[in-house]
Amino acid sequence: MGRKTLETLTESMFYALMALLHQPRCGTEIADFVSAITQNRVRLGPGTLYTILAKFEEEGLIRETAVEGRKRTYALTDTGLERYQEEIARLRSCLADAAQAEQEELPCGILSTS
Repeated sequence: MGRKTLETLTESMFYALMALLHQPRCGTEIADFVSAITQNRVRLGPGTLYTILAKFEEEGLIRETAVEGRKRTYALTDTGLERYQEEIARLRSCLADAAQAEQEELPCGILSTS
């Protein structure tokens, strides 16, 4: 059985989807959004960004909405929004696990069911 494509998004992928949450954007606008929201902690170079966008388009997470010369504008699809929301749920679960681990030390090999 094959691995589910894009099962877990990389940080760069997550922020690229986030950039398209409320409006279509071109590649430069996506990179600028990511830099701004992360206070330059995450920077998407052209090679990384356009590889991500091509993969997202292939997977149906985004679609091209306009082409003006070399400028291409992308929008989130319903599938892309669903994938973004799944990733948010996964990250919230990770944060809940971290909060629990900070509160109590569980013996090795024993999982709390509470």
